[in-house]
Amino acid sequence: MILSLKKQPIVQLINDHLIDYPTPSNLTLFWNYGFLAGMCLSIQLITGIALAMHYTPHVDLAFLSVEHIMRDVNNGWFLRYCHANGASMFFITVFIHIGRGLYYGSYAQPRGLVWSLGVVILLLMMATAFFRLCFSLRSNVVLSCHCDN
Repeated sequence: MILSLKKQPIVQLINDHLIDYPTPSNLTLFWNYGFLAGMCLSIQLITGIALAMHYTPHVDLAFLSVEHIMRDVNNGWFLRYCHANGASMFFITVFIHIGRGLYYGSYAQPRGLVWSLGVVILLLMMATAFFRLCFSLRSNVVLSCHCDN
């Protein structure tokens, strides 16, 4: 009976791709962190867009719009906390992903170009986070710029 079920096309497809899928013997938990970093990034994008729909970037109305998100928007508190904690989780998963790459020697040839692109993405990500911090703290606190604008 079981052998006849395995010959069915849908059951055979599920069996070939989920149960009997050929995987290397050195596959560990650390190989999941690239996917987890991508998931954290997608959660950041989704929650960021949802929060931006309700945020007002005006000096007099910014705090009130955050209060509006937290109190009046359905599950707005959840979106805000997912977005705030998701940023930390994104950096943690990216750093573990890079650590795995260093440990297994993913920077060596023939994957040197892929590693270089990953380093460029990391630098862009860190620069984005730094400049976001600068703009949110009005840049004179972070950069010690005392301009008379």
